[in-house]
Amino acid sequence: MNYPEDLKYAPNHEWVRRDGNTIRMGISDFAQDALGDVVYVELPEAGATATAGEAFSEVESTKSVSDVYAPASGTITAVNHALEDTPELVNSDPYGDGWFAEIEMSDPSELDALKDAAAYRTSTE
Repeated sequence: MNYPEDLKYAPNHEWVRRDGNTIRMGISDFAQDALGDVVYVELPEAGATATAGEAFSEVESTKSVSDVYAPASGTITAVNHALEDTPELVNSDPYGDGWFAEIEMSDPSELDALKDAAAYRTSTE
């Protein structure tokens, strides 16, 4: 499993990469591996409000359907439309081209509750 050190990880296996007051997020390598082959991603709407800990997207795989939870509250400023045509990017590049959304955070301190790579790795072993 891959656990990039520059990311934070939420309890439901979402990852977060922070750039100032904006985060880019997706699901972790552990999560995509557990799901199996991703066949569909329901993306949130740009401009919508995300609330930390609440479902705002969905991933369908050959095994199951899983909610994706917002790791922080704020306004969704961008979504990865490439996943509409090639959802398998979530499997092949979960931390790169397989990202889900960007959120402008309303309360950056919410990220303090997320795990660093070492703590997340420990929780998944």
